[in-house]
Amino acid sequence: MAYNLKEELNKKPRFAPGHRLCAGCGAGIVVQGVLRALDEGDKAVVSNATSCLEVSSFIYPNTAYEDSYIHSAFENGGAMTSGVETAYRALKKRGKITDNYKFICFGGDGGTYDIGLQSLSGAMERGHDMVYVCYDNEAYMNTGIQRSSSTPRFADATTTPVGTESYGKVQNKKDLTKIIAAHNVPYVAQTTMVGNFSDFHNKAHKAIYTEGPCFLNVLSPCPRGWRYESEDLAEITKLAVDTCVWPLYEIENGEWRLTYEPKTKLPVEKFLEKQGRFKHMFLPGNEWMIEDAQAYVDKKWEELLVMCGKTGK
Repeated sequence: MAYNLKEELNKKPRFAPGHRLCAGCGAGIVVQGVLRALDEGDKAVVSNATSCLEVSSFIYPNTAYEDSYIHSAFENGGAMTSGVETAYRALKKRGKITDNYKFICFGGDGGTYDIGLQSLSGAMERGHDMVYVCYDNEAYMNTGIQRSSSTPRFADATTTPVGTESYGKVQNKKDLTKIIAAHNVPYVAQTTMVGNFSDFHNKAHKAIYTEGPCFLNVLSPCPRGWRYESEDLAEITKLAVDTCVWPLYEIENGEWRLTYEPKTKLPVEKFLEKQGRFKHMFLPGNEWMIEDAQAYVDKKWEELLVMCGKTGK
């Protein structure tokens, strides 16, 4: 679909100002962008697993959402959204509801990659008509920047601290986008909320208006956990894409498609050097960490090119 930035920005926001998210946080931009992808006139039920987003946008009895909003626990965002969607279908079949509603669940990586994975998997497998959006900030930011299975290797977090006996997180980041794709759902996509607005908007719209369970994984930097200046949000997000640390692609009805390919694939250190959580990787003697990170990104990128029907480069 053709994307018109001016037209989209002229829509009445469905995520109101006055929330308590940090300056330079990606989560609010993710929510605003996804909800802008709703067609005017359509209504939504927004659910939100416990997270930075939830505690900052839902201060009882007030909420930043213009649409119906439900807060769920960490572990049951997918289950709760699927339950509400089922109730809606039953009521609509009986003629008790005539309006069109879309069902959108937001969760951070802690509530998606880890604690809520079981209920998300169940919702995807059962085939509910809903969209699950993970705003991925790569740690448990709300409770003190503890590592999650989304945290990249070498990252300095409070539970994987850098010191004389540790170089940060030992394990590589879980590839959740591929895990959800393995559920054979109609639509899965990986995108970012700044740097390529048309990619983000088009994928959000496609997910909302594709019948059945859909999943969006959106990179959402955190200034406190990643340790960058607030104004660097857009640059860091763009660097994640241009280094292929966070490729943009989609899987539609089993077909893998790359939606953006950098003209020049930048070295991974361009992304790492902008963040305090990786500063130890640039100390003398730690060159092997950058080499290891680059090798991992290259390997994952080559695998993705093959999946998308492109030859490795």
